[in-house]
Amino acid sequence: GGEGRGVRAPVCILNVGGTRYAFPRDAIKDFPLRRVSRLHGCSSEKEVLEVCDDYDRERNEFFFDRHSEAFVFIMLYVKSGKLRFVPRMCELSFYNEMVYWGLESSHLEFCCQRRLDDRMSDSYTCFSEEDLRGDEEARGGSSSATWLERMRRTFEEPTSSVAAQILASVSVVFVIVSMVVLCASTLPDWETAKNRTALMMTLRSASPQVIEAVCIGWFTAECIVRFLVSKDKCEFLRRPLNVIDLLAIAPYYASALASAVTGESPQLQRAGVTLRALRMMRIFWLIKLARHFLGLQSLGLTLRRCYREMVMLLVFVGVAMAIFGALAQLLEHGLDLETRNDDYASIPAACWWVIISMTTVGYGDMYPITMPGRVLGGLCVVSGIVLLALPITFIYHSFVQCYHELRLRTARYHRSLSTEFLN
Repeated sequence: GGEGRGVRAPVCILNVGGTRYAFPRDAIKDFPLRRVSRLHGCSSEKEVLEVCDDYDRERNEFFFDRHSEAFVFIMLYVKSGKLRFVPRMCELSFYNEMVYWGLESSHLEFCCQRRLDDRMSDSYTCFSEEDLRGDEEARGGSSSATWLERMRRTFEEPTSSVAAQILASVSVVFVIVSMVVLCASTLPDWETAKNRTALMMTLRSASPQVIEAVCIGWFTAECIVRFLVSKDKCEFLRRPLNVIDLLAIAPYYASALASAVTGESPQLQRAGVTLRALRMMRIFWLIKLARHFLGLQSLGLTLRRCYREMVMLLVFVGVAMAIFGALAQLLEHGLDLETRNDDYASIPAACWWVIISMTTVGYGDMYPITMPGRVLGGLCVVSGIVLLALPITFIYHSFVQCYHELRLRTARYHRSLSTEFLN
């Protein structure tokens, strides 16, 4: 190699923690490790030093101050396609080496993936590969990329900076105001009270329509900015919270468009039910609070991780409803008895009683009147308590883990926020 020529020698040497590996120059072009393959595109020694820790031009040797034994196992993955943990090495330390060389948790064997997940859960640690790559790119990227990353964190991470906290507080205020106006507008005496009190006279000048328009304008501007600064536009549109934002904003514009097209014509009267339904979809704005409250984020993450347990819970309830519903319809209505309970005239009607009994709600709108039916009702209640309690234990532990993971992530942002404030 030579000055300003980067990796151009026929053979290049990787020195990882004192262990040397020699490769042909063409071999590193499509090397499975991203950090090594980046060496091929370096055109100057400055760019080479951004990838490795040191560089010897005469021998074309690249020095990496990393764990040599971990790199041995990573090289075994390059050769055989199987990546496993180093014995007697911390899983998180090995995962840190993987991320440095450009590998992800999905490259691990399934058994090692489970070990890594358990280790992260036990230590309440949740490091996202996307966040790690984003931090690395923000440190080594251009000023425009750094500015976009800061803007993205300001809108996506409410605790990442002072500006993000102020923006989140304003957004919460708009959500609360819009919900208060939505709830107050459904009161029967809203118009009467607006004419009687001085406070409502003040509110008349700022009518609910104006307040609604201001809130929608804020939410629309926020959504557009977050879309523009996002890294992956398609991924942005697939995220559940962003879909909810669109569902909460779109009905307002649909209602305004329908009103502008139909005016006061009879078509508007026929579309009144649809427009009212669309306006009620603004209640989805409350889910926007999940961006700013740790509890709601923990709930969403728990539901995403425990979908198998949720499906299992629904299967338990469905099977119990079918069995107890059929038996209740038979005992209360199907048998040729003198007393027939018309509330149990069909199995679907009996299933309603089953689900209310299993969840111990007990509305009292339906209840068995025969002795066999009451015995069946007692069995139904006890079975419901047992069946619902079995998957709940797994869901509870997952919620605790998710809560601690998100709290640790928030604490990391708080530390950076404190540093920013002091500076």
